[in-house]
Amino acid sequence: MQDMLDRSRQIVSLLDLTSLTGVETDAAIKALCARASGPCGQVAAICVFARHLPLAKSCLARLGAERVELATVVNFPEGELDPLGSVREIEAALALGATEVDLVFPYRAFLGGFEERVGAYLDACRRACSVLLKIILETGELGTREAIRAASLLAVDRGADFLKTSTGKSAVHATPEAARTMLEVIAERGGTVGFKASGGLRTMDDALVYLRLAEEIMGRDWISPRTLRFGASSLLDDVLARAGAERR
Repeated sequence: MQDMLDRSRQIVSLLDLTSLTGVETDAAIKALCARASGPCGQVAAICVFARHLPLAKSCLARLGAERVELATVVNFPEGELDPLGSVREIEAALALGATEVDLVFPYRAFLGGFEERVGAYLDACRRACSVLLKIILETGELGTREAIRAASLLAVDRGADFLKTSTGKSAVHATPEAARTMLEVIAERGGTVGFKASGGLRTMDDALVYLRLAEEIMGRDWISPRTLRFGASSLLDDVLARAGAERR
């Protein structure tokens, strides 16, 4: 029982509690923030569209959860090759209080052979982003192991703080196969970049697949909110339910 409770607390501490439907109300944002702290501890971050960041920040402060990071998305979910537009989005997000930025990699341009232009795009975004930068590769669209590996290498070499699997908006979300490829690249580059599994994670068992994979490749001591995240909303419900069942 204790191991399951420890795992529950660990997963919660690595969770980016996310709401990106595009139709969130103030009430929905307040409700999301209210779930940031609970019986298994605090989540790592709240991830919402930039316009909701000031409200999220004030809600977390009232709840005594100021240590929860404020994350938002940029170039989302389209992943266009538009450096000026993305830089403006990053600057606006920082002005609204973002402490983390999840940036969609221009995967279509990359697959079309424009690697140099994608690299320049990432350089521009990195220069503009003074906070933690997670690059969303959209691995379901990249498709092959070779493409995922090449995109991972490019993102790491151009300054990513995290590699993230998916926006959750494409047909194929996170997969263990894509995660393994990304984690192997992170290991090759010294293990200083983090990994975020996102898209399709709904249960504690889903999260444990990626947690154990990260432990296998990177080692248990590598795991922390600075190196491993889960992007989900419904995941928290299942983790708390499992933890509650274990306590009974």
